[in-house]
Amino acid sequence: MSTVDLARTSSTAEAADQAAKELVESLTGGQPKLAIVFAPGERDHAALAKAVRAKLPGSTKLLYASSGAPIGPTGASPQSVVLASLSGDLEVGLGVGKRLTDDPVKAGNDAATQAANALGTKVADLDPRNTVGIVIDDGARGKKEELLLGILDANPALPLVGGGAGDGRMPGAPSVAAVGIDGEADGDAAVVALLRTNAKWATLRHHAYRPTGDRLVITKVDESYQRALEIDGKPAAQAYADLLGVTIEELEFGKPKGISDRPTAMRVGREYFLRAAWRPLPDGSLLFANRLIENTELEVMKMVDFVPALQTFLTEEIPARVGPPTGALYFNCYGRYMMAHGMGLDAQVDAAYAAGPRAAGLNAVFESFNGFQINSTLTALAFGRGS
Repeated sequence: MSTVDLARTSSTAEAADQAAKELVESLTGGQPKLAIVFAPGERDHAALAKAVRAKLPGSTKLLYASSGAPIGPTGASPQSVVLASLSGDLEVGLGVGKRLTDDPVKAGNDAATQAANALGTKVADLDPRNTVGIVIDDGARGKKEELLLGILDANPALPLVGGGAGDGRMPGAPSVAAVGIDGEADGDAAVVALLRTNAKWATLRHHAYRPTGDRLVITKVDESYQRALEIDGKPAAQAYADLLGVTIEELEFGKPKGISDRPTAMRVGREYFLRAAWRPLPDGSLLFANRLIENTELEVMKMVDFVPALQTFLTEEIPARVGPPTGALYFNCYGRYMMAHGMGLDAQVDAAYAAGPRAAGLNAVFESFNGFQINSTLTALAFGRGS
């Protein structure tokens, strides 16, 4: 029976060599096919990536990503470096796309092509039944949607899951991120890991919202395609505030009655992909994290009980998809993490993680799921046992 097993360790050591030593020497299980470092933002990423690479077996592929709060054995921790390893019946191909800001489509295509070549094939020939991609980008660059176009250009059916690297600050200057493969870590780049296995696996996403039945239409956008100028033909921020019954000042994501309580989602069939607004701007427009197209209809969602919804996802939905899980990788929205922190739910969220599959990951600067950029969501790649 084919299996992919996940192990994880963590270290709070500040020196790169000491952290690498603690991380690698405390790993358990089989020899890793893939190791992933999730490192806090305030680290010497180049030194840490190089140090971990030196400690790992030469045959182990290494992926590196920074995060304002890595997710490890004790839950989310802004101070801990986390090392996850995948061992068992899988093949791994890695690729990196650079100059993400200048040409994100090419960066995605380059990363996917390199990763497929490492598996001895072309992107177009990858079988989506046994191959899945992990995508981590420099989230602050705001190029995720174009990046995904480049990755999926030759094979739109390829399943993808991931999120943006970051440092715990708001996207944009002076926020910085580090991503890389095999001992390198830098910004303005994206990495793709292609995993090919006959073990059971699933890509999943979870958010703590339900549809309300209310809808709005983005009727006018600016030239960046990220600011809604009008909603339903009215100034965007005021129209959204009126719909929610709050003031414009109460809208900003993270405030209790505003966007984070009732965000917007794109409905695709029976599914709702969270694409929430971010904040109102002084000119009366509404800033979104994702690209906007005029005349797009969005659903207004409503937050449900946060922790029970997460517990159900981790302890019921994941096992329903893969059977008894052998491990999972999480890419949780950093805004969602901060919202839970603001609600005083840190300990309960960490307890929910502990009750679920053995897992590691990062709190991400917006998330990727197949060809979509989403937010306010936890995306996951979970493994079980299969033939």
